[in-house]
Amino acid sequence: MRLLLLDLNVLLDVILERPPNARAAITLWAALERGEGRGLIPAHGITTIFYVLEKAKGPTFARRGVEQMISVFGVAPVDEQVLRAALVYGWPDFEDAVCAAAAVSADCHALVSRDPRGYPEPPLPVIDPAAALQWLRQSGRPW
Repeated sequence: MRLLLLDLNVLLDVILERPPNARAAITLWAALERGEGRGLIPAHGITTIFYVLEKAKGPTFARRGVEQMISVFGVAPVDEQVLRAALVYGWPDFEDAVCAAAAVSADCHALVSRDPRGYPEPPLPVIDPAAALQWLRQSGRPW
């Protein structure tokens, strides 16, 4: 089964229904929920997502959003090893580096982000939600 780590922007596009990116992200989420692949969320992202959702729509909405995410997706650990690996990448956006390091540590096949260009010299493929969905539906195509 193909294992994908979802960047925070993809998850927020779904939960907040942010156009124009929500459609592809929602379709990918549904495919993962149906078992067409397995999705992971980086552990550090859960608190960030809760914070953003709480500010946007209140604590009850934030709690429901996080509950929904962790009922569908697994959680990729973020520990000292992952943080040290992210530091070694030396990228301008440390949060993106942590996502990539968590994906590698969790043996993901790819990282899904609305902005793949934000991952300079990534250690694994970084694809947008539409490409991830297409890849999940193509049998036998390894990265």
